[in-house]
Amino acid sequence: MNTRLRYSLAALGVAVLTAIAGVGGAAATSGQQAAQKNIVQTASDAGQFKTLIALAKRAGLAGALSGPGPLTVFAPTDKAFAKVPKATLRKLQRNRAQLRAVLLYHVVKGNVKAAQVVKLRRAKTLNGAAVRIGVKGSRVYLNRTNRVVKTDIGASNGTIHVIDGVLIPPA
Repeated sequence: MNTRLRYSLAALGVAVLTAIAGVGGAAATSGQQAAQKNIVQTASDAGQFKTLIALAKRAGLAGALSGPGPLTVFAPTDKAFAKVPKATLRKLQRNRAQLRAVLLYHVVKGNVKAAQVVKLRRAKTLNGAAVRIGVKGSRVYLNRTNRVVKTDIGASNGTIHVIDGVLIPPA
């Protein structure tokens, strides 16, 4: 290998390592900024939890979800809420106590990361009832039908796990 080619390859290697370090540094900075925001701010920034945030505000829970925590939220997306019949959503919006019960059924005390979730069979929610946790292959389900689709979204006061359905507490 000639000297010129060797220096070119070395320069390319340094450029690639510098680029990787720069990207990694930017990602760490971005992650640190995200972790400085509370659960409500983090969910709001994500843009896919508009219904959840609006309902939490209506139920008077946004302040608690913005507090010191730590809390873990199994957060249904807007698409998950779209699966709920409109009449059911309207009924919940009119009955603050029921709305609070449903929303609190999505929140667990403590900062429970995905690695811990998969080891549990149940998790007691702030509603007082427990949500069932099951693992099938590499997928995690809550109450058998609601799949966890994204995990470990960090916030200053806890963790968000994204789910594809709305959890309904037992009667």
